[in-house]
Amino acid sequence: MTATSDLGNPQLASPDLLRSVFRRHAAGVAVITARGDAGPVGFTATSLASVSAEPPMLSFGISLGASSWPAIAATDHIGVHILGDHQQELAATFAKSGADRFGAPTAWREGPEGVPVLDDVLAWLVCRIVARVPAGDHRIVLAEVALGDPTGPGRPLLYHQGRFNGLRD
Repeated sequence: MTATSDLGNPQLASPDLLRSVFRRHAAGVAVITARGDAGPVGFTATSLASVSAEPPMLSFGISLGASSWPAIAATDHIGVHILGDHQQELAATFAKSGADRFGAPTAWREGPEGVPVLDDVLAWLVCRIVARVPAGDHRIVLAEVALGDPTGPGRPLLYHQGRFNGLRD
């Protein structure tokens, strides 16, 4: 290894530093849904991660201030939807605070365990929540996969530099 004195412009840890770094990290786009007391809830997530194959388990982060958090905190089951590059508007709708996320033009149906399942996605899962782990101003939700469908056509939607994008060849 060669030592170098040029480290660019290092900054002390801060929320802005973390946001700036992760804007440069391309991430797949998912929508997490749940049944709430007042109707379906959902939000756009880029923190979705596979955790375990045996048992099949995943994780995602959610802010304690998110409008969907009370439903996620209280429910046993959630839906996970992998969005296609044709669903930029849907991703934006579920990312926007105060939006009517399940009104037209969002197409969805009630799925297993009463979980809202979005139409025309690349893949979807219904999962049972097994833990909500404190992580600063968020919770990391661990969920075990119950069933799903990985057969939707298309290419994945990505989030990078504050924008939704498709893959380039």
